[in-house]
Amino acid sequence: MTKTLSDKNFLDVERSFSGKRWLERQVNDRQALAISQQFQIPDIIGRFLSARGVSAELVDDFLDPKLSSLLPDPAHLLDMDVGVVRIIKAITGNEKIAIFGDYDVDGATSSALLARFFGSIGVNYQIYIPDRIAEGYGPNIAAFEKLKSDGASVIITVDCGTTAFEPLSFAEDIGLDVIIVDHHIAEVILPHAVAVINPNRLDEESRHTQLAAVGVSFLLIVAINRALRKDGFFLKNLSFQEPNLMNLLDIVALGTVADMVPLTGVNRALVVQGLKVMAKRRNKGLSALADVAGMDEAPSTYHLGFLMGPRVNAGGRVGESNLGAKLLSTESSEEAINIAQKLNNYNAERREIEDIVLKEVLALAELKAEKKISQSLVFVAGENWHPGVIGIIASRLKERYGLPACILTVQDGVATGSGRSITGVDLGACVISARQAGILTNGGGHAMAAGFSLEAEKLDVFEKFLSERIGKQIFEEGIMPTLSVDGLITIEGASMDLVEILNKMAPFGTGNAEPRLAFSGIRIAKADIVGFNHVRCFITGIDSKKQLSAIAFRCVDTDLGQALLNHNGLPLHVVGRLRENNWQGRSSAQLLIDDAAPVSSH
Repeated sequence: MTKTLSDKNFLDVERSFSGKRWLERQVNDRQALAISQQFQIPDIIGRFLSARGVSAELVDDFLDPKLSSLLPDPAHLLDMDVGVVRIIKAITGNEKIAIFGDYDVDGATSSALLARFFGSIGVNYQIYIPDRIAEGYGPNIAAFEKLKSDGASVIITVDCGTTAFEPLSFAEDIGLDVIIVDHHIAEVILPHAVAVINPNRLDEESRHTQLAAVGVSFLLIVAINRALRKDGFFLKNLSFQEPNLMNLLDIVALGTVADMVPLTGVNRALVVQGLKVMAKRRNKGLSALADVAGMDEAPSTYHLGFLMGPRVNAGGRVGESNLGAKLLSTESSEEAINIAQKLNNYNAERREIEDIVLKEVLALAELKAEKKISQSLVFVAGENWHPGVIGIIASRLKERYGLPACILTVQDGVATGSGRSITGVDLGACVISARQAGILTNGGGHAMAAGFSLEAEKLDVFEKFLSERIGKQIFEEGIMPTLSVDGLITIEGASMDLVEILNKMAPFGTGNAEPRLAFSGIRIAKADIVGFNHVRCFITGIDSKKQLSAIAFRCVDTDLGQALLNHNGLPLHVVGRLRENNWQGRSSAQLLIDDAAPVSSH
């Protein structure tokens, strides 16, 4: 799918309060009309589909994605068959399999997915999640030594391992067979392993490069299950019923949404079907997590990305790294409730730590901005910041400045960092290049996110390296902070009927942006601060008596937040997304404000 934006400023907004240029998504009017008529859907949906590059041939798969048509044959991935053969040998030989996962949501869901599948067929397995602070990201020699002494002969790494050259060589030396299941960008040379199953291998021809690790893990269990069926495993072992893999899609959906991979193609089908499974509340861990998060409605990508995902992540960020995988794989209701409450408490602690560090980071970022240092990216390092929150803060700064952001914490002479990028800048490739150049001791990632570590004395060298690489990309591609807008609407048009129509395009996420609508020349009827740094307001048209409830999240200390709070009755252009707001049993439309701009005088 191709997505294009107009080169003309929408509503003449060259620079909004968030420092962005507003551009309208271009629509092929003829195509949009044809889609609406052919599929008997509202005109506005036809226009939005056209704007997202969804042709008539793709409409069915987009509006009603089915795994039967979108799930690829797992065997199309390089090394899949080799990895499956080794795993089948381990299963039939009752060898112990260790699942080595990353400590984020993708790693936790991938680990739990394999654990639940293995558990259902009596496999001897264990999960190992490294501690973020003590061990860092990915495989390490000490962990492999421990797993070997614990009796494991096969290790499956999930959401990590593609660039773990030294630990993988060590594993080979001590007789461990390692199968890598990952989605991060690979290098030309691959580590020593029985199999490297990764759609982002440089020699891979798969078109499913958007899969999260949990999606690749799902393909792996599909392939294992198929091989076991072919070998007569379930006929020979009547105590084990062949598992229904569809029942595991709730976990797959959570990992896919939380890892912010594009919700296109097979990912879209995995999430749509996974949300249906999640609504049945079969997974005790997910049900307990939904309860502590206060979810009282059918799950959506919003709940997965903003309520459940952060709580699963909290264990790896500020608590116990294995809690997420443990929660999602447990069959005990009591254990699930206890772990979910722990994760909820860790999430609250994470917020407090994040708030403290964010203030320090912003002060340093503003100082560097004033001195015009690193104008192509935000690069901030500080002493003893909690490593569990720097990734989140990098995301905050990326949104605030519209530039790639890298945040690093320095402890005992070693800097550990996390980066988030903007569309058009491949941060993962830049980080890998820095590691290959000898600047980093470790580093990797993908286009939109990366992690890295280096000696603190090389921070200036690393910043200069990134500034030059990213600056060149930004200059050559003409990249600047923009906000895409789907169209103009009136206050009267922002109804629950429209919300329900827009929901036909769900699930929303990376690759399928939620429709963003603009209101021209509105006034703020009332504005105040609510919750954690949010601005709540009511907007009304200049000649309208109707008011629309609106909220802008985490923006009190930004130019946008201050403009909403101190509007002085002046007209504004506002852009946001319409959502259903439930209050005391009543539903109404509410606007989630993304940006605003003053009305130009000409």
